[in-house]
Amino acid sequence: MPELVKRVGTAAVLIVFLVAALFLLPRGGIALLMALLVAIGGLEWARLCGLSDLAARLYAAGAVLALLVLHSVEVSRLAFLVAAVFWIVAVPLWFALGVRTRHRPLLLAAGLVVLVPAALAMVALGPAEALLVLAVVWIADTAAYLVGRRWGRHKLAPAISPGKTWEGVAGGLIGAAAYAMILSIFFAGIQGTRMTVFLVAAALLVAVSILGDLFESATKRQAGVKDSGTLLPGHGGMLDRIDSATAVLPVAALVVPFLKSAP
Repeated sequence: MPELVKRVGTAAVLIVFLVAALFLLPRGGIALLMALLVAIGGLEWARLCGLSDLAARLYAAGAVLALLVLHSVEVSRLAFLVAAVFWIVAVPLWFALGVRTRHRPLLLAAGLVVLVPAALAMVALGPAEALLVLAVVWIADTAAYLVGRRWGRHKLAPAISPGKTWEGVAGGLIGAAAYAMILSIFFAGIQGTRMTVFLVAAALLVAVSILGDLFESATKRQAGVKDSGTLLPGHGGMLDRIDSATAVLPVAALVVPFLKSAP
């Protein structure tokens, strides 16, 4: 119970801080906040890949520099496309091969794709859009946890994350589908075509969120650690808190404009 209280308390503080930052900070301030998160995530990722403290700091600085350069030259959409291909195509293939210790040079490169496009997406999406997208992750994760804990029997990826089940995946999809239906009715009324588009988008984002979660778990497993760090009480490291979001955000940045223009 104390661990659960710490976990819920930390999550609540983070959500309040995030909402305040998104709605009170100017666009440049949000970009700087994302740079800070990329720096923290970069440090944790580099350590998972076995880099020394100095090398990890240099890696984190390089990730921040990549974020600032890509933001300044306004090539975010290309970064989102690269990230979408990575999550939808490359990561499932990588799982088929297995994420191994010998892959650490590739994992270092992958870390930039994990962190930078997601940060760019948080800047590119408006505050309300970013929260609506992140809510998909939160709702799906919560529903998956509750359903998996109660009815989970069939393991999703036992070699990577033994606690995840197909029943949990179904719960996450159902939760996200309900959320998508509510959004569709709120923004467009009861329109079958529009609702179908929202449901398909929600299913895609849930699938990508699962890949993000599993990829970070696989990276931790090859490093032989349970958590990416100790920064957040009850959660572990920053990567442990944002693993699903790093995959969802860049894909959502491509999907949201399509949802706006859907008939």
